[in-house]
Order: sequence, then structure tokens, then C-alpha cells
Amino acid sequence: MMTLACRKLDSHPQSSAQQHSGPWLVWLHGLLGSGQDWLPVAQLCGDYSSLLIDLPGHGESVSLTTRGFDDISHQLTQTLHANGIREYWLAGYSLGGRIAMYHACYGNSVGLQGLLVEGGNLGLESDELRETRFRHDSQWAQRFRDEPLPQVLADWYQQEVFADLDPQQREQLVSLRANNHGPAVAEMLEATSLGHQPWLLPALQRLSVPYTYLCGERDHKFQQLAHQYKLPLRTLARAGHNAHRANPGAFAAQVLSFLSQSSFLSLPR
Repeated sequence: MMTLACRKLDSHPQSSAQQHSGPWLVWLHGLLGSGQDWLPVAQLCGDYSSLLIDLPGHGESVSLTTRGFDDISHQLTQTLHANGIREYWLAGYSLGGRIAMYHACYGNSVGLQGLLVEGGNLGLESDELRETRFRHDSQWAQRFRDEPLPQVLADWYQQEVFADLDPQQREQLVSLRANNHGPAVAEMLEATSLGHQPWLLPALQRLSVPYTYLCGERDHKFQQLAHQYKLPLRTLARAGHNAHRANPGAFAAQVLSFLSQSSFLSLPR
């Protein structure tokens, strides 16, 4: 039997709350991002210790690969162990939200106190839809491998889910994300395609920990998804798909409200 070496993700502990003895906040970014994307929100949640994780192919984890959702869930577990984190709240945006949901539903979730998902897709309900999506994602991955990154990103941010962005905001994101390594992004995109993700709604409905779904008011696609499947939605004003970037203050307030309510509900009676 083959034995695989432990591969932990690069992470950035925030030490402003070192004396805090409660659960940590663990943050997972979206495709093309890095753990540092969460820094403004994490700082506003300063009563909690935060761990900002770089996913495979991104940030300081650019040289790390993953084979898919089960593998990355194991990588996350190893990263938590390496940082001595025994209890935690898991928050994720877009791709990070999908990974967070998978980990909560199917991974080693010992110590998980609750789940916060921002604009994460629950998956696709049929093999046909999954096959179609994987072909779509593979086409994008080929572009990330072969074409200049700014050129691909200019088209990437024209997708419908980013419709709330104005031209200046798109230009800013293209500039910000152009420091990625295209082939690494391509590999991560294919490994974590919606074509490989299970349909997560039934498992989410069986979760034994509290969870919430955060979504910008202008993110029409995921607002509709949340209403369709009766997810525990918290809406962020003046924000689209990337709500924590557009309105970090409101996002942090919703996070702290959820943590406070969930902690109160879990207290012994």
C-alpha cells in the first residue's frame, strides 16, 4: 500500500488574539485569491484568533497540488493539526466555500464548531450537468495554462457572476490577480471543478453544527440559490459576489452576530 507524505497548506496565523482560548476562525479564499484576502475581515473579528489559509496553487501554497475535494480536506486537517487548532469555525468564499462545505459534510470535522459559506455553489444534481461543467472548466484551465494571465483574467471577470463590477473594479481585480501562476490555477480549477463536487444539499441539511450562508445583495445568482434551497441566508448590503471584499465591515458584523448567536444556542441549559 502506498503511503503519502503529509502535505499541509501554507497558513498565516493572526496573533492579535493570542490570549483568546476559544475556537479559531479559519478562512478559505476563492479561486485566484489568497489567505490575505481575508485580512480586513479577520482584523475586524479581532476577538477571535484567525488562520488565513493559502489553498493549493495559490499564495505561498503555489507549489502545492491537490487531487480533489477529499485530498484537500485532508490537507486542511493536517494544517489545523500543525497549528495546534482543536476547535474552529470554518469560513469560505466561492471555491473556499465549496471546500468548507465538503470538509464539514464529508471530512474529518472533529473540532468544527460551525460553518460560514459566502457565495458557495452546492454542486450539480446530475452526472450530465457535472460532465458539462467539467468540460467548461477544462476550457478555462487550458486558457490559464496557455495564454497571458491578464488576457484570461479580463475575460474571466466578464462572467455573469461578476456582473455587479464596474470597469474600474474589473481592472483592479485583473491587476491584483495577475500575480498568480496560470498553470497552478489551471490545475486547481480542474481538481475542484463543480464537475467533481458532490451535490451537497442533503449532507448540509444533516449537519450537526450551525451554519449560515452569506451573500451580497447584488449577487443575484447566489441569492436565488439560497432562496430556492431555503439556506440560512444573511444578506450583505452594497455588495455583489465578493461581498467580504466590497463591504468588510458589514461582513464582519454578520460573522460576529452568527458566532454570538450560535455560541449562545450551544450553551448548556
